[in-house]
Amino acid sequence: MKFQSICLAASLFLLTISNAFAEQKASSNTPSNIVPDWQLTMQNGEPINLKMFEGKPVILHFWATWCPYCKRLQPKLVELVEKHPEVVLVGISFNEDEDAKPQDVLAERGYTFKTAVNGEEVVRKFGVSGTPTTFFIKRNGEAIFKYTSSDVKDPRLLKATQVIAEK
Repeated sequence: MKFQSICLAASLFLLTISNAFAEQKASSNTPSNIVPDWQLTMQNGEPINLKMFEGKPVILHFWATWCPYCKRLQPKLVELVEKHPEVVLVGISFNEDEDAKPQDVLAERGYTFKTAVNGEEVVRKFGVSGTPTTFFIKRNGEAIFKYTSSDVKDPRLLKATQVIAEK
């Protein structure tokens, strides 16, 4: 019974990743779980894109300032990055009120990770349907885990961080 549960969980995980990136598949030689590049700006107008973090493991966190589940998950994501400093945490804010200031909200919470704003275009590219949605991306650009919960006790968060941090 336990083995069946593990197999089912593994199958659902692989299905989630494949579905999220199936339309991004460029050729038969490109795995479907390689994340698409994107270009946005931060609240201060500075450009930010995925290429800036090329060769680094990335936790890509889609969130919104009004989202209580995002607020609950963010301390855990910051903790994971503190345990694995080679991992970069990057946020993409979307579905915000017109006057929202995501970077200010993060600063008020004591966080310094960079956040892109007006991320709706990237949300569509990644197939994100709600907040929070967090991708764990290896150095080669391969997404190995998509997380759509705010359960900070979920052991998969640490495991996914350890996997992407591997050389």
